[in-house]
Order: sequence, then C-alpha cells, then structure tokens
Amino acid sequence: MKFRFWGVRGSIPSPGPRTMRYGGNTTCIEVRTDDGTLIILDGGTGIFALAQDLLKRGQPVDANIFITHSHWDHIHGLPFFAPLFIKGSRVRMHGACNPDTGDGIEHVMGVQLQSSYFPVSESQMAATVEYQTLEYGKPVAVGDARVDNVVMNHPVTNLGYRINCNGKSLFFTGDHEHWFNPYREDDERHALCDQELAAQRDAIDAAIAGVDALIADCSYTRGEYPAKRGWGHGTFDEALAMAVRVGAKRLYCTHHEPTRSDDELEAVFADALARHRGQLGELEVILAYEGLEVQL
Repeated sequence: MKFRFWGVRGSIPSPGPRTMRYGGNTTCIEVRTDDGTLIILDGGTGIFALAQDLLKRGQPVDANIFITHSHWDHIHGLPFFAPLFIKGSRVRMHGACNPDTGDGIEHVMGVQLQSSYFPVSESQMAATVEYQTLEYGKPVAVGDARVDNVVMNHPVTNLGYRINCNGKSLFFTGDHEHWFNPYREDDERHALCDQELAAQRDAIDAAIAGVDALIADCSYTRGEYPAKRGWGHGTFDEALAMAVRVGAKRLYCTHHEPTRSDDELEAVFADALARHRGQLGELEVILAYEGLEVQL
C-alpha cells in the first residue's frame, strides 16, 4: 500500500511564493492498495491536480472517496474532480450522516452543485456516482483493504479513517482537536466530564494503535492554541504525544496553517521536535508536503 499527498494546507487554499515548497492546496490524500484500488481521503483543492494526474494515466477511473467531514476546505474540490464528467468512470463517495439534519453524504455534493454555486448540475455528470453513508465504528471493505472509522473531536462530525491492507495500515485524523475539560476542577461536573473525555480518547487511541503511518492535524503551535481553543484543530505537541501514546511508527504532520510561510512552518516544526527530543523513541516525524509519496 502507498499514499501520496495532493493537498496539505488547512482552512483555505494559500498558493503563492511563500508556500511553494510544501504547497498551498487543501486536504487530499491518494491511497493505492496492493491490488491497485484507489482510495481518496478528502476532496479539498488538491483533488483537482490528482484528477488531472489520473486522466494522464489513460485508464477509466474507479475511485472511492472518503470524506472526513463537510467543512469547505475538505470538500470544495469535489465538483472539479474531472472523472465525474467522463463516461465509464465510477466514483463512490463515503462519509458520515449529519446528526442534526439526518442528511447523508450525498448532501455534501448536492449543496455544492446548486446553480447558485456551480454551473453544472449532478445530472450532467457522465460517471456512475454512488453514495454510502457510513455507520459509526462499522468497517467497510474496499478492494483488498478494510476501512474503519472513528468519531474525532471537531465542531461537526469528523470521521478519522484507518485503512488496513495486507498487514500495513495508515490512519488519517481529518480535523481533530485534543480533548479538553471546559469545567473548573472545583465544578461538580468536572470529574464526570473527565471520565467521558477519557473514554472518547481511549476509543480513538484504540482505533489508531500500532499504525504504520499516522497522518494528523497539526494546525497550531502550543502558543497559538489557547486563542483557538474549541475551533477543532490540533497542535504539533498533541499530535506528537498521541503518536507516541498509540505506538505509531511514523507521524505525518499536515493541515498546515494557511498564514504560515514554508520557512515559518519549518521553524515551528523544528521547535516542537526539539521540545520532545528524547521522548519519541523510534517514532519518525515528517512534515507533509504536496507530492510526498510513501510506500508502506
């Protein structure tokens, strides 16, 4: 199994000379299983370049797209996924149900394809498009791989995905903020909340345990985090701690803050690594960039 990053920025595309080394596109990861099955994690703007690359390969596209959640930076490339407009292509879209409205994953595409926002309707797409709304915690078979999901911590339902294929595995958090207790220690609700948060963290840790590659939201530094608390994003420090805690072999830091230049990104990354030096064991830590391809 192998994977490649096509978009590593968070929140909004940030193209330009300040982001050329790591890339300015938002989240999209291509995964190829051992039998060639194509799994795409999220449909940010990086999916446009992936689509162009797929067309150059000169074969009908058969893709399985797993959406972590419905925020714009993870879906706004979907209408520009060129295989959707090519007869013979087949696209299966997987994702969570909106617990507030009951809408399934098909709603993500339907909203974007309203005439007010996009000039082409879904009825004009020539590909075969299928939708599968996932059940929390229930795995699905995709080619020779199995895809498990677990609910992460984000303002909307965000599914983290684990892909297992012939003894190799990767886990993608999507957007994830470490759990925090909003109550003061002298508040009677504090202890119960601590228990609930520990159970949620344990469920996520169990889903990630022993993974070969952990791809995690590392949007903020620990100094930036207090002003962003509750926004649903992680820090370098928390991602490093999680990777060590679950026994991951490699950690790939992604969802880079869009206002951060490549130089600034490398500086905060180096600072976090220096702070955790001696605590990482055999864990390898990589700063993800567009075009990075990994063979597991």
